[in-house]
Amino acid sequence: MRRIVLLFFCSIAACLQAQEKIILLNEGMWQADNGRLTYFEDGQVVSNQWFRDQNGYKLGDTPNDIIQINDNLIAIAINWSNIVQFITPEGKAVAATEEIPNNRRLCTDGKYVYVTSYGHECLTTSGYKYFDKGFVAKIDINNFQTVAACEVGYEPEGIALYDGRLFVANTGGYAEQESDHDFETTVSIVNAATMELEKNIDTGIPNLYGEMSQSGRYLCINSPGDYYEVPACGLVFDCQKALDGDDCFVVFDSPATYNTTALDGKFLAVGSCFSYITGQYEFSHLVIEPWTVLETKGQSGMSQMLPGTLNADFSDMEQPYGIYVNPYTGYIYGTDAGSFEGAGYLYQWSPEGRLIGKHKVYINPGHFLALPPDGIFDHVENLENPTMDTEHPIYDLGGKQVTNGQLPRGLYIKNGKKILIQP
Repeated sequence: MRRIVLLFFCSIAACLQAQEKIILLNEGMWQADNGRLTYFEDGQVVSNQWFRDQNGYKLGDTPNDIIQINDNLIAIAINWSNIVQFITPEGKAVAATEEIPNNRRLCTDGKYVYVTSYGHECLTTSGYKYFDKGFVAKIDINNFQTVAACEVGYEPEGIALYDGRLFVANTGGYAEQESDHDFETTVSIVNAATMELEKNIDTGIPNLYGEMSQSGRYLCINSPGDYYEVPACGLVFDCQKALDGDDCFVVFDSPATYNTTALDGKFLAVGSCFSYITGQYEFSHLVIEPWTVLETKGQSGMSQMLPGTLNADFSDMEQPYGIYVNPYTGYIYGTDAGSFEGAGYLYQWSPEGRLIGKHKVYINPGHFLALPPDGIFDHVENLENPTMDTEHPIYDLGGKQVTNGQLPRGLYIKNGKKILIQP
């Protein structure tokens, strides 16, 4: 009875707090030094220059990624400024790491931040490291020092952590400008503890560029092709099978340029296919059930119907530029970059896909981070198959007891602790 009372009071407190707290990363324009943060809370844009409001100076040039590390720390990869900026969830600058030039994407294990870079040199605590290709760097959040780096493929992009390994999608995206290499077709697997390359998985698909979402053991990877004759496509990648040495990926025909993980473990994707031959964009929409796609080798597990009105709403956009599901609440967000030169727009939908609002933001709004409604991010237990028992019932974040044995992906409370359930 005491446990239930505590949960009840916690749920009352949660109801008094903001439920939708979104940090939106606006890339700005390349070499214009005008990247910005938008802070959105419960249906309204609080600020379109949130970092400047909190710190009195600009964020930097072309930010590319944002992740939360723990209760008190967030990391932002600012590509053309060559820094990884660390801030608090309130937006206050804490530190900036400047040893990783041309940085791109981020992931974390709560103790270290791992960063992909298109660059060829990195200053670590043991001296400079030089690379022919691109690399992954490892930052210790205790002192914000770069403690190690490992060479992967040319122009590495997306990065994810699974079972102590880093999975890195290589693009070779400078192939059109540099004559010494072609587009990459590999996913590199790096031991996160030793920062040594374990192996490369050759997908046969060039230019693994753009967003890379993770749903447990599964990754959603995009390929824009070569923008000429090689068509755009996407991949579902199984990290566990890659480690086991089994066939570990399935290729599908549509790109997944902007993708996200929904609460049920599926991927939602908006594909953007550009051709230099036609000078035109073509767009597509996908819901991907990764385990089914892999089991059936792509014969089933995919749908072109996003929830609710998302298909129609994205089709009405001038230039879709992002899609995101709040992992705490299930609310859905998307962005429209418009002309790429003026202010874009942020869209918000209910978890069922009902359009709630459209908000003017800044230039090229492309990356999202939801803050936990109760402010508690750390110490979340990850469970794939939670047991339902009377001694330790499971509650949702609103304090309501859950009785369904097949729970959708999301945060819950069991025995007084937060658990992240992944089907």
